[in-house]
Amino acid sequence: MMQHSSARRLARALAALALCALLALLPAAQAGALSKMGSTGAEVRQIQTKLKNWGYYTGSVDGIYGTKTKNAVLYFQRKNGLAQDGIAGPATLAAMGISSSSGGSSGYSTNDYNLLARLISAEARGEPYTGQVAVGAVVLNRVGHTSFPNSISGVIYQSGAFSCLNDGQFWKTVTDSAYKAARDALNGWDPSGGAIYYYNPSTAPSKWITTRPVVCRIGRHVFCL
Repeated sequence: MMQHSSARRLARALAALALCALLALLPAAQAGALSKMGSTGAEVRQIQTKLKNWGYYTGSVDGIYGTKTKNAVLYFQRKNGLAQDGIAGPATLAAMGISSSSGGSSGYSTNDYNLLARLISAEARGEPYTGQVAVGAVVLNRVGHTSFPNSISGVIYQSGAFSCLNDGQFWKTVTDSAYKAARDALNGWDPSGGAIYYYNPSTAPSKWITTRPVVCRIGRHVFCL
């Protein structure tokens, strides 16, 4: 009996130690989800874009959290009275107006993701990757604009909005890069600079579109407001 009792006590002690170890790892796992040195992806691009626009960052917007990005974050934190650790944690992201990427793709569904990828594939096949993300961003910018439907499907299927629904391109096999571009757009990367229109100057359907204020040009597409 003494041996069985000792064994049970040892088992309980080991279980308690394992639980403590697991709980101790939770903060580290959460911290690992933040953007810091070595991080890559759409959230880092958002950080770099914001800091570059505000004059804190002079490097390239490449989605890689290196020394220049860290120093820019430190500069931003110092100027805004935040804890100066060079890590884009919840408080720093909130001050920049960026939602943490830990929540996923802003509440959009798998159907939204697939539909956006199909539209990107049809409209931006053969365009630079940044241009593909920009096309996806235009769709999302329209979702948030009062002049357009308030859903991805509503924007895409709006009558006359996208020629690819009429010429058969929309129903072709979706490219791998379009799926990746849709994910980046849904995670907040907007290379279009907030554009709600884009067009190819060589095939512009109307003169009206060419009168819109131009934001940028990526590949064969002009992005405008």
